[in-house]
Amino acid sequence: MKISISGIRGIYGVDFFPNDVLKFCDGFSKLIKNGKCVIGRDTRTTGEMIEKLVSATLLERGIDVHNLGITPTPVVFRKAKEIGAGIVITSSHNPLEWNGLKFIIDGRGITLDELEVVKNEKNLERFTIGKEFISESNYISDAVNMIGKLNKTQQVTVDIGGGAAKTVAPKLLHRIGCQVETINEKLENCSRGPDPTSDELADLVSKTKNLGFAFDLDSDRVILVINGEKKSSDITLGLGVVKAIKLGIKKFVLSIDSSLAVEKYIIKHGGKVWRSKVGEANVIQMMIENDAEAGGEGSSGGFILKKFNMCRDGLLTSGLIASMIDDESIQKDIEFFESFSQIRNKILVESTLHDKIIEKIANKIGTEYEINQLDGIRIFINENTWSLIRKSNTENIIRISTESNDRQLLQKIQKEMIENVEECYEKIK
Repeated sequence: MKISISGIRGIYGVDFFPNDVLKFCDGFSKLIKNGKCVIGRDTRTTGEMIEKLVSATLLERGIDVHNLGITPTPVVFRKAKEIGAGIVITSSHNPLEWNGLKFIIDGRGITLDELEVVKNEKNLERFTIGKEFISESNYISDAVNMIGKLNKTQQVTVDIGGGAAKTVAPKLLHRIGCQVETINEKLENCSRGPDPTSDELADLVSKTKNLGFAFDLDSDRVILVINGEKKSSDITLGLGVVKAIKLGIKKFVLSIDSSLAVEKYIIKHGGKVWRSKVGEANVIQMMIENDAEAGGEGSSGGFILKKFNMCRDGLLTSGLIASMIDDESIQKDIEFFESFSQIRNKILVESTLHDKIIEKIANKIGTEYEINQLDGIRIFINENTWSLIRKSNTENIIRISTESNDRQLLQKIQKEMIENVEECYEKIK
């Protein structure tokens, strides 16, 4: 089981059990100040039984539960901003046998201090049993108002990925003026995995005439297909930034693993960039601290527009991109982002060894390169090249990422960093 500000995640029935659900929801109930909490879930088969446990725990603590049923994470976040607290039953892009809990306070993910309450506190207070409501959301109408209507009809193919996007994405895109075709609506016969960032998206590529979007199971991630070509997750973030700059936004927070090209684009257009640890909650916290209005994570295709939602919002992002994809300048912007390339690899390593490996690599690489240890080890190769070695917040893996505008150097550095991790792992395990 993985426990972090990104949420509680595990393989249900293996390292994540009903007692864990009860314990963490009990702890979270101490953070709920107004006696109301919205809950929603993705389409995993274990979601319904976990939903019942979550609801029962909150009701016992005197909290009114507003149940959205199967619905995307961004919808739960926006509703939680309205009523004060929320829980999403999801493990996002993780394999289907996983599930988990994502906690929301005041429309944002929880902080490290709040996570300690969730993990360690027990709510001993007893109240009148709360009430349960089948809830509704104004997400679609709010998003349409934010995005506006398209100037001309856009043909869009949406790869649902068997997830919760089915309940919102097609309707939202249709409402802004898109002609929408959907594929992979049902989880049981979906042709791809739950993470669109790592899948080839062959069906979407073959069926997209103009513009396509692929979502993960809870819709905080979205990947683009344009003119028959899958674009990297960094392009999603990059185009979100382009739209934000068009809206007059100048201050951005990017996770430390996001593309250098996006940072350079922001600075070129008169903006300022702060870098945070990886993790949506880390990005949001730094946005709050610096009064930044937009940001996100390139690795997840996660763009955040704070005035609408304090989370990665693949649904809103798909509409924002559809609204400007025909602008003459957009292709040049994409070409600039693609002048840099990033390779992302991962190595399966048990979580108990993560810190030892990171420390050992830092001691070795720190003698060769300038490093930053904000989150793992970020290695500065030159002004256009960097590499990052860090432990995952959500899986038993170590991630290795390298970016450069020099393809040959990119391959060389990534190979070197992978070898460093494998060598250290062999010595420690």
